[in-house]
Formats: sequence, C-alpha cells, structure tokens
Amino acid sequence: MSEKGKYGNTMRYVGLGSQMMALLLVSLWLGNKLDDVIGWRFPVLLVTLPLLALVVSLWQLIKAFDKPKK
Repeated sequence: MSEKGKYGNTMRYVGLGSQMMALLLVSLWLGNKLDDVIGWRFPVLLVTLPLLALVVSLWQLIKAFDKPKK
C-alpha cells in the first residue's frame, strides 16, 4: 500500500483541523483588534467573528465528509 493511500485520510482531516484552529485564532485576534479600534463597551466583534468562523469551518468539514473517496 502506498504512503498516500495509507495516510491520505488522516492527513486530510489533520489539515482540516489545523485550518479550523487557525481560522478561529485569527478571528479572535481580529475581533479583539477591531473592538479596540471601534471602542464599544461590549466586545461584539470578539464574540461574533469566532462564531462566524466556526460556522464556516463546520460547513467546510461537512463538505469534506460528503466528498467521495478517490
């Protein structure tokens, strides 16, 4: 069995998980910076941007599970 076939699915999902974590961390950082610039009392963007990033990353994960194996 080739290396690609052996670890292909594992690496695919490790990549998706890493992408999910990176997207969440960037959205947290960006939400914090934008809330500092805007100066609102309640950190609206710090809450909404990570939630939006979570929805997007879960949508990508669902699409990845729906794809047939090659």
